[in-house]
Amino acid sequence: MTTRFHVVVVGAGYAGVMAANRLLVEHPDVAVTVVNPRPVFVERIRLHQVAAGSGAATHELSDLLHPRATLHVASAVRIEPHAVSLTDGTVLRSDAVVYAVGSISGAGAIPGAERAFSVSDLDSATALHDALRTADDHASVVVIGGGLTGLETVTELAQSHPRHTFTLVGDPGADLPAPTRRYIRRRLEELGVRLRSGTRVTRIDHDIDHESVELDDGTAIPAALVVRTAGFAVPDLARRSGLPVDETGRLRVRDTLQAIDGTPIVGVGDAVAVSGNDHLRMSCQAAMPLGVHGADTAWQLLLGREPAPLSLGFVSTCISLGRDRGVVQLSARDDSPTRWAVRGRLAAPVKEAVVRGTIRGMQLQARGRALPTRRGPDKSARDEVRV
Repeated sequence: MTTRFHVVVVGAGYAGVMAANRLLVEHPDVAVTVVNPRPVFVERIRLHQVAAGSGAATHELSDLLHPRATLHVASAVRIEPHAVSLTDGTVLRSDAVVYAVGSISGAGAIPGAERAFSVSDLDSATALHDALRTADDHASVVVIGGGLTGLETVTELAQSHPRHTFTLVGDPGADLPAPTRRYIRRRLEELGVRLRSGTRVTRIDHDIDHESVELDDGTAIPAALVVRTAGFAVPDLARRSGLPVDETGRLRVRDTLQAIDGTPIVGVGDAVAVSGNDHLRMSCQAAMPLGVHGADTAWQLLLGREPAPLSLGFVSTCISLGRDRGVVQLSARDDSPTRWAVRGRLAAPVKEAVVRGTIRGMQLQARGRALPTRRGPDKSARDEVRV
């Protein structure tokens, strides 16, 4: 089959895989090369399970990508409108580039945080698992951050490693409704997790024999292991490539997902700032439909047409609180929580089904099955499902 266009997709996370599959299914005359540092897909929303030793998080990319996708195992070092330079010396020429490099853990401004463990990538989660397994009994483990990642991490670790003691520093579920926050606190108590809320970490001290987490109330928590989950950052590839970025290094794109400089570079996933879509948060719930829309934008740019603007809304916030408890908090389209939620034992299988559904969704996309997405918080009078 003769191909007219070549598109390079940089990154094979949730957004990158969906973008590649959409292009190859919808447009037989497009060739797609996917650049990724590993031959496997890392299921990031399971990395807290990897750390706890309660689950795995990798899938062969060959099982998720369309059969016509070409996988090039390497990392990109520079992106230009019609070329991507790789660590192995290869330069991939292209008619368009899809930028889908995802996010990484951000150490933030806390002194010493760069040496703490995290669950932001496979290597870090595996290192934390090894450290937990070899730590002495009753080791003090401090998890920093009361957001979704912090809650899933501390509850998974506490349930899987009851021989250790766990402390969570942060305000758990601060943006969630009061009934959900109360349930989360009860669940932390059930698992024996100590909570230090209403305070923040000012420093992490690393001595030869121990660590300590210093708080702004003047107290310190002795720790054998420290895990930071507060905050994410993005790779500096866009900045190093001279592409338009915001203050955090995210690629700045129009509401169509095309780079704001008008080049044939399309940004999808965690590493982009979408004009007029401030409600989008880093999540697979956003990344997968972003990948689909980014593929459609790339195709329109290849044809010299104006792409359509993005319209993407959220459905829910799903939180696992150990293997057998959880929260499914329904959301408005702008990601603000509604008063409806499923909490407790019933929420756990729902959360698991959602996680499995992301993998199934990528496989279906590779076979031509489009996924429904919710329209974003625009001026439409109704919530609609579009394909």
